Amino acid sequence: MNFEFSEDQQFVQHTAREFLAEHAGLEVCRAVLESKRPYDAELWKGVAEMGWLGAAVPESFGGAGLGHLELVLLAEEMGRSLAPIPFSSSVYLATEALLLAGSDDQKKRYLPRLASGELIGTFALAEGLAGSDATRVETRFSEGQLSGEKLPVPDGEVAGLAVVAARSGQGAPSLVLVELDGDGVERIPVESIDPSRGLVRLRFDRAPGEFLGEAGRGAELAEHLLDRAAVLFAFEQLGGASRALDLTRGQALERYAFGRPVASFQAIKHRLADLYCAIELARSNDYYGAWALSHGNDELALAACNARVASTEAFELAAKEMIQIYGGVGFTWEYDCHLFYRRARWLDALLGGAGAWREKLIQRLEARDAA
Repeated sequence: MNFEFSEDQQFVQHTAREFLAEHAGLEVCRAVLESKRPYDAELWKGVAEMGWLGAAVPESFGGAGLGHLELVLLAEEMGRSLAPIPFSSSVYLATEALLLAGSDDQKKRYLPRLASGELIGTFALAEGLAGSDATRVETRFSEGQLSGEKLPVPDGEVAGLAVVAARSGQGAPSLVLVELDGDGVERIPVESIDPSRGLVRLRFDRAPGEFLGEAGRGAELAEHLLDRAAVLFAFEQLGGASRALDLTRGQALERYAFGRPVASFQAIKHRLADLYCAIELARSNDYYGAWALSHGNDELALAACNARVASTEAFELAAKEMIQIYGGVGFTWEYDCHLFYRRARWLDALLGGAGAWREKLIQRLEARDAA
């Protein structure tokens, strides 16, 4: 069994790393965080020109026609650079939703625009404390009109298209496509722990929309979509954790205490070793998830949970250890440690934290064993 990516896939990753190193250094993330810009428009344009927004989109719908194995590698590089663009919301969520459940007409209308970067998409599921459970949504869709409120919605300030979970008919959840620049939509900015990636509250007042997929199957479709997105987000978290480890190791080698590099102290060695193990454990689970995603395998339900939990914990640990091992300067605004901590927490909260996915894993294992 081959556990490595192909040479062509590794070339895609290498190209992405070089491009992002040149155009998306940490100073780009910091510049967006310290400004009122919702994202870096030039970087978004460059990523679109590279064809990455449509990596998993078939060529017949304006995409690159590569696949999910290439997309997960791009996601990892996005995580390494902390790219301040709505890549995850538009690609992992909106585009994946259309690939999963869209009609041919919907795919023809929206996928080419999403793949080119002309249109930015997002997924509106959570309703405050109700979290990411589609069976608990209160937003209503009736007679082609959507009413309700979603909070928080990632990158909703710049998105032009939203996939919204809402109740319809007899009350069963459905997925609804809504163009956010149309009537009946209000966007209210929400303070985010990571200002380089925005959040908003979306209010719908009889906003025009249409079903995505079969009416009444929203809970099932949302679950499948979140499983697919969880693997992609896990690779982004893996990239962030790996970059944090690289920078932390470098700082430990350069920083001196008592006439010695702090990396020579056993306590620091142990912490870096523990972090390395956590990252490699996450990588193993992510590869399992990437395989299941790319093959459409039924094991994706379990693999997604494993990947999400392991990568969330690895990135959070990496961000915390980065701050600690950098020493006193690790807590300052001038150093980049807080950029990694902010992104780790933002990604953790987006689809539900590690605890929620661990509970989901337990429930799925129990259901499988009972069958």
